[in-house]
Amino acid sequence: MVGVTGVVRDPDGRVLLLRHRMWPEGKQWGLPSGYAKRGETFEQTVVREVREETGLEVEVGELVYLRSGFQLRLEVAYEAVCAPGSSIGRLNSLEILEAGWFAPDELPDGVMDGHVPLIRGETSAGERRGDVGEEKPDRKHQAA
Repeated sequence: MVGVTGVVRDPDGRVLLLRHRMWPEGKQWGLPSGYAKRGETFEQTVVREVREETGLEVEVGELVYLRSGFQLRLEVAYEAVCAPGSSIGRLNSLEILEAGWFAPDELPDGVMDGHVPLIRGETSAGERRGDVGEEKPDRKHQAA
C-alpha cells in the first residue's frame, strides 16, 4: 500500500491545506493525501486525489519525500503547482471539511506534524528543497 501526498502551491508560494474529516481531532489540517491505485503512477495519484478532494487541477513536480511508513506501506510526496486558471471548487464533503491557501509561515492550528517540513520545503534533516521548476529525471513511479 502506497500513501501519496501532494504539496500543492499557488503562484504566490502559498500551500493548499485541507481540513480532513476523518483525521484526529486537533490534527485535522494537512496536505492532500490518498492511496495509489494499482497501475497508477504516483504523479497520477496526486492529480486524482487533489481533483477528487477539491476540484483543483494541478501540475506535478519533483519527488520530495520517499520513506517506508506505518505497517510496511510506502509514503511518497510530490511538489505540485496549481494549474493556470484552476481554482478550488466543490469539496468532497465525505472527506474534506474545509480547504484554503496558506503561507508556509502562517499555518492554521492543528496541522499534521509530519506535513510541516514538507510545507516548509525541508527534508527530515531540515535542509531546504529545490524549486518545483528545477530539472528532474524523466521517470514515472508506479504502484505495483
